[in-house]
Formats: sequence, structure tokens, C-alpha cells
Amino acid sequence: MNNLTPYLIVSAILFAIGFAVIVTKKNLILMLMGVELMLNAVNINFVAFSKFDKIPEKGQIFALFIMLVAASEVAVGLAIILKIKKYYENINPEKLTELKN
Repeated sequence: MNNLTPYLIVSAILFAIGFAVIVTKKNLILMLMGVELMLNAVNINFVAFSKFDKIPEKGQIFALFIMLVAASEVAVGLAIILKIKKYYENINPEKLTELKN
């Protein structure tokens, strides 16, 4: 049984939750977690579609690259957030108006 629909449904739900977190939350760390959810949803799609490809390793290799990008994004993002917290003493994106100029 090669049914792709459950994987796509789970992926769409994860992507929607991640997008909702990014749009609604006012905390930079939670927004970073929303980006991670969205990247994991893309990983599920790559692995699910690789099952139906002639060379199934392509989707899994793309998923590994996305995991590497996500890990580096978390490291750099947390470093930036900690510097912002130290300098402005706040990580609420709406109160960081000096960064807009």
C-alpha cells in the first residue's frame, strides 16, 4: 500500500502550526521554534516523496541538508537573540524599534 496522503496531511498540519506560531507569537525564541516546525514539515514531504522516486536517496539527502541548515540556523539565531537580550534587555520583536531603521 503506497498511500502518500497521511504524510501530506501531517506535513500540512505541522507547516500550518509553525506558520501560526510565527505570525501570532511575540517571543523571538518561539518564532524560531515555528521556523523549525516548518522545516520539519518540508522534511516529511521530501522523505515521503522520495519513496516514489526512481532514486529514493535524493529526498533523504535533501532532508539531511535541511537538518544541517536548521541546526546552524538555531545556533546563529540563538546567538543573535542572546545578544539582543543583553543589549536591549528585551526580546519582544514589537518593542525593538531601533532595528527597523
